Parts: sequence; C-alpha cells; structure tokens
Amino acid sequence: MNPASPTLPLADLHLLTVLAQTRSYTQAARRLGVSKASVSMRIAELERTTGLPLVRRTTRSVGLTEAGLQLVDDTQGAFTQIEQSFGRVRDQAGQPRGLVRVSAPVALGRQHVAPRLARFVERYPEIRIDLDLSDRLINLTQEGFDLAIRHAEAPPDTHVAWVLCDTRSLLLASPDYLRRRGTPKHPTELADHDCLLYLRAGSGQSWVFERPRGRTSARTATPEPDQVVVTVRGPLRANNSEVLRQAVLDGLGIGLLPDFSAGALVAGGELVPMLTDWHPKGTFGDRIYAIRPWAPRVPRAVRCFVDHLRESLADGFDAQT
Repeated sequence: MNPASPTLPLADLHLLTVLAQTRSYTQAARRLGVSKASVSMRIAELERTTGLPLVRRTTRSVGLTEAGLQLVDDTQGAFTQIEQSFGRVRDQAGQPRGLVRVSAPVALGRQHVAPRLARFVERYPEIRIDLDLSDRLINLTQEGFDLAIRHAEAPPDTHVAWVLCDTRSLLLASPDYLRRRGTPKHPTELADHDCLLYLRAGSGQSWVFERPRGRTSARTATPEPDQVVVTVRGPLRANNSEVLRQAVLDGLGIGLLPDFSAGALVAGGELVPMLTDWHPKGTFGDRIYAIRPWAPRVPRAVRCFVDHLRESLADGFDAQT
C-alpha cells in the first residue's frame, strides 16, 4: 500500500494499539466511545486490508498475532506522541476541557467524591467526569481510566500519585452488641467475638494491630509486643465497607471500617470505637491517593480534578470523628 494513500487506515491502527492495551473488545470500545460491534468490524476490515490475521480471540481474552504485535510496536510510539502533542495544544486553550474517567471505592465515591462534583463542574464547565464506583482493584491502563481514588499505605511505584488526605481505620461495634457481648479490652479478646471482615482477593481471617513502642500492659505491667495478630471469625464477610457498616449498625458483630465511611456514625454515638490505643494495619490504607499510570504529561483536566479534590479534602475526615 502507498504510505501516502488517503485510505491508510490510521484510525483502525490506533484502535489496534488500544486493543493491545485493554485485551478486551468491550474495554477498547468503552475507551474510544464506540460500540463493541464497531470495534469488531473495524478490526476485521484492518485484517482484510493487511491480508493477515492480527487478533487472536479466545473465550477468556484477546491477544495479538505476530503481525498484530509488529504493527502495534511500530505505530504505538507515534500515536502516543500525537496524543501528547494534541493534549499540549488543547491545554493552551483558555478553559480546561475534556473527559476524565475516574475510579473510586463505592463508599468513598458516594460519600465524599460525588458531593464535591457540583462545585467542580460549576468551576470547570468544559470538563466531563465519568465516575465508576467499584471496590475491586482495577487495571487503570487496561480499562482506560485516567485516575483512581484509592486508600492505600503506599501507591504503586509505576504510577504517579498525589496525596489527598490522611485516613484511618476504626474498630467499631454498636452499643447493643457491646451490651450483649461485652467490650474487648485487648486485641486478643477479639478471637472470642463475632467479627465482620472486609473481603478481597488474598485476604485472610486475621487482623493486625500495632501500638506505640514502650507501652506496658495494664494487666501484667510488662512491655506489650509492638504488633498483635488475631485470628477472627464471624457471620459475614463483604467487599464493601457500606455493607459492613450496616451489619455493624445492626449488631451482627465488630467491624474494621474506614473513617470516611463510618466517622459520622461515631460522632453521632450510633457506633462505638474500641481499642483506640491500637492501630489497625493492612485492611485499609493510611492515606487517600489520586493515582494515575505514569506518563510524560498529565492532562490539564486531570490536574484540575486532582487539585480540586486536594483542596476540598485537605482537612480529611477528622471533622466527622
């Protein structure tokens, strides 16, 4: 084919590079704002144009043939440069604009991100937000997200991360549960209680607690260990903190919940914090981050949204607790 031909399928070649990243017709269609049928049709047309199969589909995933990989390797850098150049030019416009696709946990998104959107949209009317709420850990690059709002102890080294605010985990129960079962005075006593666990891939049946060094036990007057690991069990595990919060409210057991989800209920006396001298570790992170896969430039619309969240979350969630 003549490289100067106006029929050179540049848009379809770009689609192939997106498909290589997402490994999914559905995700590629979502990122590009077209239908899944359109993606399939355009890939088929590209294969007819090249005369070679480019995509290898299985029941579980989409992969590229050797010819497809060669096309992506040869063209992806150019498309990336075009996108970056176009973004720099667009950012010179007086008003920030564009689409920002954001992923956030359900409770954090519903209770703290969504209420901050109206002010942001009023300030930046040319920026559109796609907010996807899910407690699963997503692959930002593969699924085409610009940004993830996550609580974590540390962000991935391969990503750009902005600290939005601090957060903490709270060990909570309802007053009714504590009247029935008593209040634990030490983490080891949790083994004798009904405990409600946050469910995620690789999660176990243990809670980890740390306390400041040098503290002594009120029971034995001997130095406490710096860390205590307790095997716990209970009637419910769930992958959503709002579900666990409701179960704790209903008196089903003791739960570890993030302050952004349960802080207001503590302030209102509906939930009671326990073992406040101990610091729970591992279930929820200590900070809220805005996380983005590393790239040479950050689109202006993304920067504006991150700055808005940093400003509006600067005081964290202490006002609730």
